[in-house]
Parts: sequence; C-alpha cells; structure tokens
Amino acid sequence: MVWVTAPDLETARHLVKGAVERRLAACGKVLSQVESHYWWDGNLECGQEYQLVFKTAQNRLQQLTDWVVEQHPYEVPECVAVPIVEGHPPYLNWLRSETEAV
Repeated sequence: MVWVTAPDLETARHLVKGAVERRLAACGKVLSQVESHYWWDGNLECGQEYQLVFKTAQNRLQQLTDWVVEQHPYEVPECVAVPIVEGHPPYLNWLRSETEAV
C-alpha cells in the first residue's frame, strides 16, 4: 500500500485515475480531506490535503512512485509504501493480476 497526499481534489483524482489506468495500482482511493502540520523551509506549515491510498504489487512499486513524483505538483511529494503482510488470498490475487503490465 502506498500513501500519498495531494493539495486538492483535482490533483487527487488525476493521480488515482492515472495510476489505475496505467495498471501501476489495482486500486486507488481518495480519502477525505486531512489537515497536515509539517515543517517546510524552516516554517511550521498547516494545510488541507487529500489523503490517497494505492494498492499495488511489489513489482510495480517503483514505477508507481516514479509516476506519482513526476505528476505531482509538490517539490517533495509524500509517497510512502507500507507492505501488505497478510490478506484475503483471492483479493491479493486480484491485486497482483490487475497490476500486470498490459
């Protein structure tokens, strides 16, 4: 699973739709708006963002990360992968099959 934030709904939808269309992820979700607090350029910032979650296979992770970074408007976008350790086997099989290159 890959976590990404986006500055607005248009960017969030672009990233999710584009990644799924390219089969870089089997599924992408745009979660509700979140309030983020973080340091940037020496300043404590606070802003509204959309949280995205992508479900992908290990062999597509680097391609997904590269595409998100290329498409993202942030200078340093969040793109953090968390391993799926266990899951419902039919779902995991679906995830793998949907991320195979076409």
